Amino acid sequence: MRALVLAAGRGQRMSPLSDNCPKPLLEVGGKPLLLWQIERLRDAGVKELVINLGWHGQRIVQRLGDGAALGVRIVYSPEPPTAWETGGAVASALPLLRDAHDTPFAVLSGDIHTDYDYARLHDAAARIADDPGTSAHFVLTDNPPHHPRGDMALDAGGRVRRDGTLLNYGNIAVFRAALFEAQPAHCAWRLFPWLYAEVDAGRVSGEHYRGAWHNVGTPRELAALDAALRGAAPAPGAA
Repeated sequence: MRALVLAAGRGQRMSPLSDNCPKPLLEVGGKPLLLWQIERLRDAGVKELVINLGWHGQRIVQRLGDGAALGVRIVYSPEPPTAWETGGAVASALPLLRDAHDTPFAVLSGDIHTDYDYARLHDAAARIADDPGTSAHFVLTDNPPHHPRGDMALDAGGRVRRDGTLLNYGNIAVFRAALFEAQPAHCAWRLFPWLYAEVDAGRVSGEHYRGAWHNVGTPRELAALDAALRGAAPAPGAA
């Protein structure tokens, strides 16, 4: 299975730290947010990675290269500095994400920090491949302080719904490649609300991950997570 790691965004709320640095290269616990993600993917057996590039993207290339030193293979999907949002990023990277077997692929943010076991995504990809009625799988989390209302819910059968007890979309998903075939590439468009059509049709499975998950959005949140990873304090919003 291949994975698209999203790393093109401007990260304006992280200013001034992100003014001259890609947000995913900001460090917590002694290494960049992006590197935490890559190492967890590698350890889970996901070693073919696509990283989209936007704001100061060349710095990511300079830091990671082709990934060989990290035990992975990295190819890049360049975007303009303004980036193409998540939907446009996936559609534009689709030729790099598809393999000879059309294996479903993962998409996740490069600037979150979590101890979610990405090995679970292999099973999700296998279920999507075997079930024509499933086009995607979402990892949902407890609602973080900055987003208390949540996004989507899970029903008793493990399907994602838009009504019920709403949980946070954890910026981790697996998709069937065909879902993006007819979607525009090399332009900006958001994954939601477009993808709600699949949710409403009952074609999206999901899981509720209750472990550590952090969407690091501001310098203060970055500093708090850094302190927690170094053992100085509990991470804010930890489940």
